[in-house]
Amino acid sequence: MTDDGQGRGTPAAAPTLHDVAREAGVSIATASRALNGSARNVRAENVSRVRAAAAKLNYEPHLSAQAIARGSTRTAALVVSDIADPYFSSIAAGVTLAADAAGLIVTVAVADRSPARELEIVRTLRGQRPRAVIVAGTRIAGAATREALIEELEAYRTAGGRVVLVSQHDLPFPTVTVDNAGGAHRLARALTGAGYRRFAVLRAPDRVRTSHDRCAGFAAGLAEAGVALDQADVFETEFTRAGGYDAARRLARRGLRGVELVFAVNDVMAIGAMTALRDEGLVPGRDIAIAGFDDIAPALDVAPALTSVSVPLEEAGLTAMRLALSGDPGPAVTTVPATVVLRDSTPPR
Repeated sequence: MTDDGQGRGTPAAAPTLHDVAREAGVSIATASRALNGSARNVRAENVSRVRAAAAKLNYEPHLSAQAIARGSTRTAALVVSDIADPYFSSIAAGVTLAADAAGLIVTVAVADRSPARELEIVRTLRGQRPRAVIVAGTRIAGAATREALIEELEAYRTAGGRVVLVSQHDLPFPTVTVDNAGGAHRLARALTGAGYRRFAVLRAPDRVRTSHDRCAGFAAGLAEAGVALDQADVFETEFTRAGGYDAARRLARRGLRGVELVFAVNDVMAIGAMTALRDEGLVPGRDIAIAGFDDIAPALDVAPALTSVSVPLEEAGLTAMRLALSGDPGPAVTTVPATVVLRDSTPPR
């Protein structure tokens, strides 16, 4: 009790997990693990300090942690970078299929390709107590929020929740990942095998890991075939359809200068590029070839049909949710294959 200044006692604020962690001199994630009966990665002396601090402060674990541990919530959460991108809607389809089979409802939150927004969403989700959290989207190299995101996800997991990523294996959680570099390498070899020798690449900024890996794999495949990629033919843009349109327009207005084929590091960029090339008076597949990556459904609907690297995105989402609900952490990384599909947008030369 505390005095309110008029001689009346008022209840003191209930201690929080943050208070316990501060009293014990440990992180919130460590305090959470120690109090929820998980000795994993917690030294015995830290467990003792945390429990002593909790007893001193009369701390009672929040009921939400118990609800998660008991599996009493009937929801799962999916965090995606961009809901308008068919890449993520395909992953969401797989996540939802697995969740439905388990009797769970999926809520979807959109981070808009922002690490800060992604962190904010995860913090909010912890309070909503979903059974599992799936985070899908490329990791951003050098993101200032990385350590805070790890701590939030770790605290959620040690309270009984399940965490799986569909991304690069950049965070210490089970991850379903796409063979981005390998798929792009195989695409480069297939295209050089079809007779192409001069390439332009439309890519996102280097900090976007998916783009970086695909660009690096493609360049390595070209080099293996004895073809050099001129950096003057590499166009940096946004990782979107509009970005692909902008970069292809810049290429066309600069002049092709012998470029025979444009590789865009994802299909939505490639489809945007096809529109830009047409707007500049060029016919994709005839005047210049074009290829993408992901093999989203619209790749078959454009004319000419788009050469791409096929990724079983729905299967990736399905696998991620099944891993989350299995209770078995399984391997740190589960890789889904990436297979080259040659179509009319890259006719043999």
